[in-house]
Amino acid sequence: MIKWVYTFGDGAAEGRAGDRNLLGGKGANLAEMCSLGLPVPPGFTITTEVCNAYYANGRTYPTSLEADVVVALDHIGKLTGRRFGDPSRLLLVSVRSGARASMPGMMDTVLNLGLNDETVEALAADSGDARFAYDSYRRFIQMYSDVVMGLDHEVFEEILEDQKAGLGHELDTELTAIEWQGVIALYKAKVEEELGKPFPQDPHEQLWGAIGAVFSSWMNNRAITYRRLHDIPESWGTAVNVQAMVFGNMGDTSATGVAFTRNPSTGEKQLYGEFLVNAQGEDVVAGIRTPQNITEAARIAAGSDKPSLQKLMPDAFQAFVTISDRLETHYRDMQDLEFTIERGKLWMLQTRSGKRTAKAALKIAVEMARDKLISKEEAVARIDPASLDQLLHPTIDPKAARDVIGIGLPASPGAATGEIVFSSNDAEEAKTQGRKAILVRIETSPEDIHGMHAAEGILTTRGGMTSHAAVVARGMGKPCVSGAGSLRVDYKAGMLMAMGSTFRKGDIITIDGGNGQVLKGAVPMLQPELSGDFAAIMEWADAARRMKVRTNAETPLDARMARSFGAEGIGLCRTEHMFFDGDRIVAMREMILADTEKDRRAALDKLLPMQRSDFLELFEIMAGLPVTIRLLDPPLHEFLPKTEEEVAEVAAAMKVSPDKLRQRTEALHEFNPMLGHRGCRLAISYPEIAEMQARAIFEAAVEAGRKAGALVVPEIMVPLVGLVKELDYVKARIDAVAKSVMKETGVKINYLTGTMIELPRAAIRAHVIAEAAEFFSFGTNDLTQTTFGISRDDAASFLESYRQKGIIEQDPFVSLDIEGVGELVRMAAEKGRATRPDIKLGICGEHGGDPASIRFCEEVGLDYVSCSPYRVPIARLAAAQAAVQVARAAAPRVLALAKDAVAV
Repeated sequence: MIKWVYTFGDGAAEGRAGDRNLLGGKGANLAEMCSLGLPVPPGFTITTEVCNAYYANGRTYPTSLEADVVVALDHIGKLTGRRFGDPSRLLLVSVRSGARASMPGMMDTVLNLGLNDETVEALAADSGDARFAYDSYRRFIQMYSDVVMGLDHEVFEEILEDQKAGLGHELDTELTAIEWQGVIALYKAKVEEELGKPFPQDPHEQLWGAIGAVFSSWMNNRAITYRRLHDIPESWGTAVNVQAMVFGNMGDTSATGVAFTRNPSTGEKQLYGEFLVNAQGEDVVAGIRTPQNITEAARIAAGSDKPSLQKLMPDAFQAFVTISDRLETHYRDMQDLEFTIERGKLWMLQTRSGKRTAKAALKIAVEMARDKLISKEEAVARIDPASLDQLLHPTIDPKAARDVIGIGLPASPGAATGEIVFSSNDAEEAKTQGRKAILVRIETSPEDIHGMHAAEGILTTRGGMTSHAAVVARGMGKPCVSGAGSLRVDYKAGMLMAMGSTFRKGDIITIDGGNGQVLKGAVPMLQPELSGDFAAIMEWADAARRMKVRTNAETPLDARMARSFGAEGIGLCRTEHMFFDGDRIVAMREMILADTEKDRRAALDKLLPMQRSDFLELFEIMAGLPVTIRLLDPPLHEFLPKTEEEVAEVAAAMKVSPDKLRQRTEALHEFNPMLGHRGCRLAISYPEIAEMQARAIFEAAVEAGRKAGALVVPEIMVPLVGLVKELDYVKARIDAVAKSVMKETGVKINYLTGTMIELPRAAIRAHVIAEAAEFFSFGTNDLTQTTFGISRDDAASFLESYRQKGIIEQDPFVSLDIEGVGELVRMAAEKGRATRPDIKLGICGEHGGDPASIRFCEEVGLDYVSCSPYRVPIARLAAAQAAVQVARAAAPRVLALAKDAVAV
């Protein structure tokens, strides 16, 4: 019989930390904390399997679930001496979600469940505090109506703000019990008016409504968006955690807070967090009240005049410090903690591995490795390769003038410049149009997830360091300034008021997530320093990886940048990118317009010294590291003018008639140029182009070798080969040029000639092509296009809908399609090695910088990956992780084979 419900409390639990797939992260860690003897309110977890069964069976529950929940409620009752729904022994509960992967703020929570018109009086009598009881009841009505009944919380906020204004109160905490009763009456009347039914009074009806709401929230828009952004499968489902309520809003000896065992922005080993006196957990993250610092050191640093938890409640603070240290040591990672203090008694409500910036992740991993808490290999494994992107982009130049228009909290480091937008939809629209935006909100909510992802940075006027905006921005690696209270946002007017100035939608601002400043206009930026913890992790990663990491580069700037990031050569130099500037495009067009081979060669003679100079500089920058140069790939029409104005301008400059230029453009026009006259087909039709490029490469190699005093070994890649005879033909021309240059210079040139595998036929016939090719470079951009029969430029219009409908899990142009395109790569690699055991194998498509694709490359045994310069560190780290993972996966198989051999 399937077990649907797991209980925990009073030092015992039916689950453990390792059960996160079944109990979700929150449930598994609550069970673990219980087993460690920590003060955790008793409760139970409804498993993720119930969630999957719920959706698989038309949103209905397993038949035995209701009885299991009744038993679990009795278990809580026995531990607390209370009974759910019984006013004489009142037990209230919280209902929270808990997926196996942390999804902060994406799903729903209900607190104070079990309150009604009768039990609220019992709570008042039991606690001796009527004001607390009615405050809890109004919170419950507001939260339950929103989460379960679908009545927007802003409806209740309006009522509350009106009442506070009428009563002359500024803060919620100033309302008396009688005043709260008046608010509650208005709340209940609003529910009945809007929904046509009264607020439910039966605690059991409330409980099942909340459980259903949590399961339903697994499929709400914000959760779906979050899963899509973080590659969390829908099949994981969420658990539901039901716990006895503990109250942080029972007066001045009660509080609630959120804390991290280390600073999640910098990684420094110091307790970092916020709390509120006389509040419940949602108050801290909602940004409605300004939270206080937990430690006295943090209070002083923030310049706050509000007492810290350390000063205000020293005993509870010391207990919390002890537990924090214990949990970090137990989990061997920085922890994100939620706690409540009820009349001086500390209760732990959650622990999980805390979300952190890339900078913090590096520091924490390095320090824990050096403290022997984890191994260097584990430190490398803990860093998300994609997160390194946060460290590889500019920050504000310290010498730049700063026109500060506001200051908030430095919620997520980094700097960003963009135009002001006030809605998530506008942020998304700006991104689709290629414009950079700063999302400016009073406060963000989970519904803003898509806009936060689209924006360059986030600015809020409310909220603390643990607010929704701060936590989500840090997880995304986006700069964020929160709680900039001196700024005023008017959504209706589309205005931001700051220090007497007014900024409108579209105006440019810069935010500095490192110090909380908001700046007028665009501000100069600097490249980051990649040393210290970054360098340590990269050193450990390089020691662990097998594959080399090269870069895709054809400009000196990109090549130098890639070398500074640790690139071990160039895996793809796209020579066509060298022909678009100044005199080069003129000479290129002359060559295309030429009517005879003689005229074409005359134009190519003008390009030869330019190409030679380009290659010489790349060889010198790479200083003996391999450089793979792809011969001209795109169709010739790409170099010709497109519009009538451009045709007239180019014709005049070249002293040819517009008609001739137009006729040549029309003659070169192709219906599907991606599959047309390009790549090796150009070299076969016009061998003089390949010969000029080969000569430029060899002459540059000779000169670079002379300057360096060492041989340069260029790798010449022939693109779009599908037939071995194509490669034979082009290779013969390359070899002839090599002999000629060697004869002219008296220098022996070592070089490799290979091809890009980007057609299914090439993969299928790789064993034959390898007879001529000394290396294969998998061009997975085109291989994906030709395998799927879709254009990368056009497919975005429907691939996202495919993803949302579950037809594909990933855009195949972002992460390699392992089953299809990957199978062709595997086949070609095996066939190529069968013919030429020492053949060099690499990948140079966009997938060369994608961690999941890099793992596949390691499995296949490629020699290197090549990616854009800024992704080189990502690829280095991902390659190290892949090497460790593949080795571990292979170890049991090797052991099994050894045992079989012994047995035989």
